[in-house]
Amino acid sequence: MSASHLKQLGKAATSLGLNLDAAQQAALLEYLALIQKWTKVYNLTAVRNPDEMLTHHLLDSLAVIAPLQKQLAALKEQGVVGDKPRLLDVGSGAGLPGIVIAICCPHITVHCVDTVAKKAAFIQQVAVTLKLPNLRGIHARVESLTEPYDVVSSRAFASLVDFTTWSEKALAGQGVWMGMKGKHPADEMAALPVSVEVFHVEQLSVPGLDAERCIVWMRKRVVV
Repeated sequence: MSASHLKQLGKAATSLGLNLDAAQQAALLEYLALIQKWTKVYNLTAVRNPDEMLTHHLLDSLAVIAPLQKQLAALKEQGVVGDKPRLLDVGSGAGLPGIVIAICCPHITVHCVDTVAKKAAFIQQVAVTLKLPNLRGIHARVESLTEPYDVVSSRAFASLVDFTTWSEKALAGQGVWMGMKGKHPADEMAALPVSVEVFHVEQLSVPGLDAERCIVWMRKRVVV
């Protein structure tokens, strides 16, 4: 990753309202370099061009940080989460957005789960290389996880129905699902079961990426 990538990252972070220090910016670029290195052997991502990796992977994931912090602040105000919230990133692949969240939000415990052992091993390697004690890679099916997480996230993983159904046991009672999507997924939202409530659809603007992006925020519906 070049000096121009560092400059682009700094500008993007500012436009997204993020205050990233030099160490965090360096860690994000080192993470991209690790993806590049491992992809040659393990095919972590289809995107190979460094410029595209910066926008399509890194900046795309950075765009969720401010909305995530806002949701966690609201949950904290309600007394639902404490100072060290727990986040599960489902079908994490190369660790997107989980690793980006772990770097930018050191107070959040981030577990990235993937059914592919090599991808979970990569995430563990990133945690060691970048010295991220709050990051862990888990090789498992998400359905097998029952520890409660305050936030369960996914990025281009599955339909909203499959995502929420498979990860239901892992979501704390008053936790939230963060589904990263491209275009507004009206059909997927309409197919959700009654037990899942969509409480906010947040449009995202990713610097340098001319494509639609949104977060579908969901929670377990309270049956009165």
